[in-house]
Amino acid sequence: MVQSPKIYATRLVSSLRAVPSARGWASCLAVSLVTLAAMAALGFSTGLYHITPTQPGLPLRMLTVLFIPALGEELAFRGLLTPGPGESRRPWLEIGAATGLYVLWHVVEALTFLPGAAAVFLRPDFLACCAILGLGCAVMKRRTGSVWPAVALHWALVVVWQTWLGGVSALKPPPL
Repeated sequence: MVQSPKIYATRLVSSLRAVPSARGWASCLAVSLVTLAAMAALGFSTGLYHITPTQPGLPLRMLTVLFIPALGEELAFRGLLTPGPGESRRPWLEIGAATGLYVLWHVVEALTFLPGAAAVFLRPDFLACCAILGLGCAVMKRRTGSVWPAVALHWALVVVWQTWLGGVSALKPPPL
């Protein structure tokens, strides 16, 4: 369903201004726990996630991940593309499309901007984890109208993955 550009701009600004209520944050916590459990079950069962020694550079990683991918991807895929409460007649269609595009974005990244990540980013289990994360973030945006809980969840999960679950190896450039 194609919308006018004005709707997307309004949606983005609204999602940045919205702050969830206490009940909204509680709902987001529940969605986050389900998202985390599903991703952990899949990632550990397939070997995508594996406990690793703490990777150096945590403060810089925390800052970097906040902007790319957490804020950057959440603004695009949840802020712009995911409807807030009462905003759409067919929210699940838009949520499905936004989640599909989010998963596809990781394939595009692997094939263009991050070729060193292709070995991980093109794995079916990694892409399934992306879909789970994307869906969890979209549900939070839909329920609260705010992009901030999705940014927080995305940030936390990527920092943990890169620091303690082997994800930092996905970002290393390919050998020459």
